Amino acid sequence: MTHLLLAMIYLSFISLGLPDALLGSAWPTMYPQFGVPMSYAGAISMIISLGTIFSSLQSDRLTRRFGTGRVTAVSVGLTAAALLGFSLSGSFWMVCLWAVPYGLGAGSVDAALNNYVALHYASRHMSWLHCMWGVGATAGPYIMGYALSGGLGWSMGYRAVGFIQIGLTALLAATLPLWRRRAGEESPAEEGREAGKALSLAQVVSIPGVRWVIAMFFCYCALESGAGLWAGSYLTLSRGVEAETAARYAGLFYLGITLGRAVCGFITFKLGDHQMIRLGQGIILLGAVALLLPAGPTVALGGLILVGLGCAPIYPSIIHSIPELFGAQRSQAIIGVQMASAYTGSLLMPPLFGVLADRLGTGLLPVFLLVLLGLMVFGHERLLKKNAGKEEVPVSRS
Repeated sequence: MTHLLLAMIYLSFISLGLPDALLGSAWPTMYPQFGVPMSYAGAISMIISLGTIFSSLQSDRLTRRFGTGRVTAVSVGLTAAALLGFSLSGSFWMVCLWAVPYGLGAGSVDAALNNYVALHYASRHMSWLHCMWGVGATAGPYIMGYALSGGLGWSMGYRAVGFIQIGLTALLAATLPLWRRRAGEESPAEEGREAGKALSLAQVVSIPGVRWVIAMFFCYCALESGAGLWAGSYLTLSRGVEAETAARYAGLFYLGITLGRAVCGFITFKLGDHQMIRLGQGIILLGAVALLLPAGPTVALGGLILVGLGCAPIYPSIIHSIPELFGAQRSQAIIGVQMASAYTGSLLMPPLFGVLADRLGTGLLPVFLLVLLGLMVFGHERLLKKNAGKEEVPVSRS
């Protein structure tokens, strides 16, 4: 039963990744039909991001009341409805309307599943869980591409992913008892009402060390999303790499994260969460320095791949360390705020770099990454110093 539940969790994270790249893949064919500028994709993306931030902040309250299983099933169902709504939309304002439930569903399931795995499973499963997100994020554009190349249109691409989400919602609903009873043991945190009152945002932020965690997550997600968005432009405009080659290697950045997380799952047998975070930070440093060096395009391309590989262990390791650092009873609230800070970093920082690049050029990207890395390292070390010698609440994982 435990293995069946873990398989459902992995499937849920694949489903979380499936829609993430659909808008980027479909938008070139969507916006002419809606009669809006190409830049309007940013408005849809912002609505989704705001929804995920709001629902992440509510995840502690929802999970305590309904349990992770119900929150996951309802959130995936909400996302499925939103995707089907996208497929039926005949105007831009309708897509914006359906972006609201999509963002709300994505944020809730992300925070709830991350906390559940952090509480109940070993670090390797957290790495593999986020690898599954990469599988979904990679598969989504292929589904959309198949629909477009087959003459079925972008709406059918959204509809296909929506149907996949409906199937997963049915599976999640059928396996709800497994969430409440893992390995034959009742989980008070899962039963919700027995776990105590939900913490407010002010209460979470006042916990010693949490502000450093929030800062770390903000900087990490700003770094990852900034590198992913601007790597192609940097390679083309600042390093003289052909646009086609740059686009291919920009894609390899995310492939490096996905494969890196698959490998990191095995490395966690030897290294703990904070060792994995430091390992990732060291590899990012090497990659950013390679991007900064006045060497040929090959060095720059290799540097970009190193940045992707360095990103691989950091996100899952930070999340997995939360129950040990702050206790199981507070982990959902803290992880919810973490996820909100992650979405905020991804929402604000890449556009900020775009403004800077307009004035100073895309060659600023390695410096941008190094500054974010430095802040992340500083936050991590301050966090460890803040929690040194404190009694940690034991968390049983398998």
